[in-house]
Amino acid sequence: STMRERKKTDPLHLSTDLSEGKEKLRLKQEVGLISSVSLIAGTMIGSGIFMSPEWVLHHMGNPASSLLIWAACGLLAMFGALSYAELGTIIKESGGEYIYILRIFGSFPAFLFAYTSVILVRPAGLAAVCLSFAEYAIAPFYPGCSSPQVAIKCTAAACILILTIINCLNVRLATSVMNIFTAAKLLALLVIVVGGLVLLAEGQTQSFQNGFQGTTGGIGAVGVAFYQGLWSYDGWNNLNYVTEELKKPEVTLPRALMIAIPLVTCLYLLVNVSYLAAMTPSELLSSGAVAVTWGDKVLGSWAWLISLSVALSTFGSSNGTFFSGGRVCYIAAREGHMPDILSMAHVRCLTPSPALLFTSAMSLIMIISGSFTSIVNFFSFVAWLFYGMTISGLLYLKIKKPELPRSYKVPIIIPIIVLMAAVYLVLAPIIDQPQIEILYIVLFIFSGIIFYFPLVHFKYHPHFLQKVTLHLQLFLEVAPTTRNAN
Repeated sequence: STMRERKKTDPLHLSTDLSEGKEKLRLKQEVGLISSVSLIAGTMIGSGIFMSPEWVLHHMGNPASSLLIWAACGLLAMFGALSYAELGTIIKESGGEYIYILRIFGSFPAFLFAYTSVILVRPAGLAAVCLSFAEYAIAPFYPGCSSPQVAIKCTAAACILILTIINCLNVRLATSVMNIFTAAKLLALLVIVVGGLVLLAEGQTQSFQNGFQGTTGGIGAVGVAFYQGLWSYDGWNNLNYVTEELKKPEVTLPRALMIAIPLVTCLYLLVNVSYLAAMTPSELLSSGAVAVTWGDKVLGSWAWLISLSVALSTFGSSNGTFFSGGRVCYIAAREGHMPDILSMAHVRCLTPSPALLFTSAMSLIMIISGSFTSIVNFFSFVAWLFYGMTISGLLYLKIKKPELPRSYKVPIIIPIIVLMAAVYLVLAPIIDQPQIEILYIVLFIFSGIIFYFPLVHFKYHPHFLQKVTLHLQLFLEVAPTTRNAN
């Protein structure tokens, strides 16, 4: 069976090893500290901070409690990332949640995660970011009216195709794009922060008077507010998807997390304060694009700079999401949970191009069928379901296998808090406002059973699939890879 024949593989930017007398492709360790910080911060700062503030405010009912949600989301992302940092120093393989669930809980739950992630969660996340990129990118061409959906979806699809080309050509090119766009988006956020501080200095503090008046109390509303806030922080776990590609992962992983996430949290809080200094809560709630409304009120004729900055920011974020999302597909195929072809890499470009092409195709389908808000809520539900499972795996290792070597240890109370938050985020919206779509998602996750038992457990591989794999290998110029000795 070709799914199992391709044993152990290596860090994802491939190199060639001739020591055993035959050529092996390996994905190279090219991601240093700066690129690691860029991958985390650059993926986190995407569309969320420019689109989610109105939804957090809508669900919480007032400015002060919405700011508390933003701070709590940052703290939760930091706790989650620190927990993942310990996992990353115990299990030094790429693949994030997938590889941790596989090594701790076994093949079946790992397959369900890979199946859901590769077909639904990662493409949905990428589609949501690209849709928001498209909305901001074409807004200047339709002044005074909303942009047509066809134009938005075509622009989002073009964005995905450009990202596919960049990521398939060269890993270094993809990380360079990430670094450049991260710098651009940090600059844009600093402009908003400085503008807000100037407004506060001029005495525009009316939004913060009686700040807690009218707070929403329902557990479901708080849960959905968390979903929208945490969407803006999504990406805190991205570095764990490329562990094999990090230079000195045991040092780089925790260090990059400790730099990137507090930086992003502080920026998010200051940007929200700036929005509320420039707009009343009712103005913020009626704004379709919060950052553009802020630009119109504060920057005047220079407001187009904000639309440009947001478009750049979301493009950079979608690049980071795409970079890491393709890795889940690649690693799952390498472990025999996905078709063989998806675990191969291009023989010259040394990138996992089949996995990237597959992720791209699934994202294009999501763009055709979905809207931004619905994608975010369902993405968050599935994501936190699996984050909770992964964190429970860490707690198991800490209690049952404390002797395992690890270069970084997180206090046990931190993963316990993250696990409690994950349980709350999964259950609160179901208990408070059950939606039929949640049932569809759960059914989709368990529909993976249909594929798992014949294809993975009983290793049934139709002969025609091997022929298809061979032809695709020749057409795409790809070859199997070997795992890093880590």
